[in-house]
Amino acid sequence: MKRLQINERNNWKETVESQGLIFHSTEGKYWDESACYAFTEKEILELEKATNELYEMCIEATDFVISRGLYKEFGIPEKYISGIEHSWNNEFPSIYGRFDLAFDGKNVKMLEFNADTPTALLEASVIQWHWLLDYYASADQFNSIHEHLIEHFKVLKPYFLSDSLHFTCVEESIEDYMTTAYLMDCASQTGYKTNLLYISDISYDEELNAFLDIENKEIKNIFKLYPYDWMMHEDFGEYLLTTMHKMYWVEPMWKSIPNNKMILKILWDLYPHHPYLLPTHTSPVTKSYVKKPLISREGNNIEIFHDGKIIAQTDGEYGEEGFIYQEYFEIPSFDGHVPTIGSWLIGENACGIGIRENTSRIVDNFSRFVPHYFI
Repeated sequence: MKRLQINERNNWKETVESQGLIFHSTEGKYWDESACYAFTEKEILELEKATNELYEMCIEATDFVISRGLYKEFGIPEKYISGIEHSWNNEFPSIYGRFDLAFDGKNVKMLEFNADTPTALLEASVIQWHWLLDYYASADQFNSIHEHLIEHFKVLKPYFLSDSLHFTCVEESIEDYMTTAYLMDCASQTGYKTNLLYISDISYDEELNAFLDIENKEIKNIFKLYPYDWMMHEDFGEYLLTTMHKMYWVEPMWKSIPNNKMILKILWDLYPHHPYLLPTHTSPVTKSYVKKPLISREGNNIEIFHDGKIIAQTDGEYGEEGFIYQEYFEIPSFDGHVPTIGSWLIGENACGIGIRENTSRIVDNFSRFVPHYFI
């Protein structure tokens, strides 16, 4: 694994905008093709193997949590247990997920699993692929995300309650909107009748016991780029339960279990000393660790301790549900740039990576996306 300084394409801004990445420079430079990461095929195969194995372990850990009713440890409100178990017992499938991995060229370590609302999808799937074709067409890239998405929407058809599929996200985030629009485009290519609306435009009809779109049509199937841990604490959240037998949500509610950082502690309990895991506990046991909220986004409320001293931290509004303490793993710095690998699953299959880097050791909203290739 190497980080290479390279020349940007002359028209890179216009190019990535034409491909949907209109937020390439929203808060500073986000898409960064002045550098790239080069891997060997052996390294890519190890990342793929790790991702597939970690997902199998997360499924086993989720089953362990549900079968033993360990919801309180995850801070999940009791009334939503029935919804989680309904989606799990009926084996409702997932569309996607993203593992954040640390990699030093030899060792792969799981940092967390973005199982509910992962973003940086368009960048990993489409934008960096077209960059490769322009920059190094004879090389390869660990990236079959787009093809897997289209095929997996076909797999989901038997579970949906009609051929109409709504997509929703918040209005305030252009990144969420473009991620959702990209997924909707993939679904449209497989024959779904699609509709995109903001989550604030969804209403609930008590008489029909149904969620309605902006045209007052009943929503039967919906993809939401909106986290369950928000929905479970909002007024309309209870209607997720009253409608769960007549409406299909993607991601399914059981994904709120592996999305929670407590899954890291459960994984360590079930698979102690596994080479892909870092020791994780509910209190610090060493002087070098990372303190993470059970629920957080964009690297908020994280503290990194090394030899008992804080070396990095972020602010935010998370932490009310509690924290886990994960052993600190030193990710190599490339001239001051620290990469985290986002390894994508579509369905149950690892199919690509995207790399975010920062000058800090915490991936946050200002971390840059840097493309990759392998030979």
